[in-house]
Amino acid sequence: MISLESKNLGKWFGPRKIFEEIDFSLPDKGSLVITGKNGSGKTTLLKILCGLIRPTQGQVLIRHDGKNLTTDESRNLFGLVMPDLELYAELTALENLSFLSRIRGVIPAPEDLKKIITRVGLEGRENDFVFSYSSGMKQRLKYAFALFHEPDILLLDEPTANLDDEGIELAEEIISLQKEKGVLIIATNRKEDFEYGDKILQLGS
Repeated sequence: MISLESKNLGKWFGPRKIFEEIDFSLPDKGSLVITGKNGSGKTTLLKILCGLIRPTQGQVLIRHDGKNLTTDESRNLFGLVMPDLELYAELTALENLSFLSRIRGVIPAPEDLKKIITRVGLEGRENDFVFSYSSGMKQRLKYAFALFHEPDILLLDEPTANLDDEGIELAEEIISLQKEKGVLIIATNRKEDFEYGDKILQLGS
């Protein structure tokens, strides 16, 4: 059983306060929607929750079966999709997935890579260089990387950004499946996404 708790989180960049006093708790299969105007800190909060950056104050607690996990112990529990996640334009989709998975410490089998490529609708384009991809195809590839290791905690920043109608349906299917099996956190201002949150966190209010 996985749980995630934010305790008195605050973040400043120099003298500029982004947010403070962020408190919430998500049990296994809990979901949260983070919303707020541009610049309110939605992406920053996601990065803090998964350990990419440190908070100025407060802490994030990840528990597995009641045991508190360190940042290193919890790192591979997360899957992350966000606009500024960098892909390697000079590599193919398969090469990107293989390389990024190895960074996680996962040695992917070729059949597993092809399976996740098919799941996100990129079959037939897996050997194309990513510089030839549209923004929507890059978003699908980010989903492939986030989902490859079947994360317990899935963080989505603007989950339908750059996606066509078929891609939006795919994102909604992924969101619904994650709600059934793990923790889900979405940063969005898209009203249609609010229904996926058991809790709504408004930043900048």
